[in-house]
Amino acid sequence: MADDLGDEWWENQPAGAASSPGSVLHTQKADDLAESLTPQLASLHRRKGLTGLRCRMRRPKTQEPSAQSRQVEAGASGGEGGGDTEMTQQETAPGPALSKKVKAPKECFLIQPKETNEDATKTRKRKKKKITDILAKSEPKPGTPEDLQKLMKDYYSSSRSVIELEELTLPDSCFLKANDLTHSLSSYLKEVCPKWVKLRKSHSEKKSVLMLIICGSAIRAVELIRSMTAFKGDSKVMKLFAKHIKVQEQVKLLEKRVVHLGVGTPGRIKELIKQGGLHLNPLKFLIFDWNWRDQKLRRMMDIPEIRKEVFELLEMGVLSLCKTESLKLGLF
Repeated sequence: MADDLGDEWWENQPAGAASSPGSVLHTQKADDLAESLTPQLASLHRRKGLTGLRCRMRRPKTQEPSAQSRQVEAGASGGEGGGDTEMTQQETAPGPALSKKVKAPKECFLIQPKETNEDATKTRKRKKKKITDILAKSEPKPGTPEDLQKLMKDYYSSSRSVIELEELTLPDSCFLKANDLTHSLSSYLKEVCPKWVKLRKSHSEKKSVLMLIICGSAIRAVELIRSMTAFKGDSKVMKLFAKHIKVQEQVKLLEKRVVHLGVGTPGRIKELIKQGGLHLNPLKFLIFDWNWRDQKLRRMMDIPEIRKEVFELLEMGVLSLCKTESLKLGLF
């Protein structure tokens, strides 16, 4: 049986297998193995002169034996007895363990935690509150003389000494009754100046007025002039603002005729005083349009430019007249 198997295997070998470069080395190893096998297999090996038996034993590690080779091995082991059993055990003995495939290293990524709504609100910059937002939520309060005094101290605190700030303080007697937000302009003026008709008739000086009403814009000045019809009567009213009117034209008008009431902006009134077109000595009443608010809910004194012009106007002789009590201040 072993001879038949050896012949069959030899016929299936490719041509030139015996002359391969490693055949001598393989033959020597096969000879050493054959000595431990049965005499029949040893004689078969010597007769053929090649390592057919060794080739059957050295299968590729990555391939399993085919079904045909298993049948051949089973038949050989059944016919030859104990000797074939030893050979089969060597053939079927597991080879060296295959090395495990090395896995490619995985890339690691640091996953940042998702930002929650609470964290977003903390990191978000706090929005600066506007005066419009603050005033929209607050109820309007009427202006008081203390408000004017406080604004003056805040404005001059950075450039004046303590003694100079005390000199700027106005006596309470120079203030008229403040508007409680229930009056119109005509009703308010009638209340604070009940003897207006008598004063108007006695006034005959040019380049001067008896009453000045200061507001924040030309449009507001026109509105105030219209709303004081019931109070002014036959009084001469003049617009003292810069819109569509030049300073020289206003100076000429003040020189030509007597004016009792002047309504305008602080910037133009200040310019008329500088150019000598308007004198403050005959002035008896200075009314601030204090409580009125524009579309952005700003009062006249809330606008930095107008506030600056108002305080500059006060320093041009108004404060000194207030201290002598010849001039009265009113907050409408």
